[in-house]
Amino acid sequence: MKKTIFLLAAFAFLACKKESQEPFEKPTETTKETYSEGETAATKSPEELGKEIFEGKGNCTSCHQPDQKIIGPSIKEIAKTYKDKNADIVTFLKGNGEPIVDPSQFAVMKTNFPVTKAMSDEELKAVESYIYSHLK
Repeated sequence: MKKTIFLLAAFAFLACKKESQEPFEKPTETTKETYSEGETAATKSPEELGKEIFEGKGNCTSCHQPDQKIIGPSIKEIAKTYKDKNADIVTFLKGNGEPIVDPSQFAVMKTNFPVTKAMSDEELKAVESYIYSHLK
């Protein structure tokens, strides 16, 4: 009985163990940005924010790579086509535009519209900036 109580106490202790926390300290001079949950740093360029979204919550890299077609067209191909046709990437990502780069893959892209429609205009413009940055 004592062994059972000891094991339960040990298990409870381990289960309640706190995660290690970083010590509280003042920001150093090398710290340029302060983040709070849900905010982005004001010092990020639209291209940097767009890349973060594209590779992160947008999960765009699962279908789009910079220089090669995977499932969807490459980022360079998207940028070139939208620039040449003077089309609006943001309108397309909101689900209000026609597919102009690779219409055969539109059904696959449509499944991602709930993700892009949930993005703010600022986020969509940042993704657009990131895409256009591949023309340089």
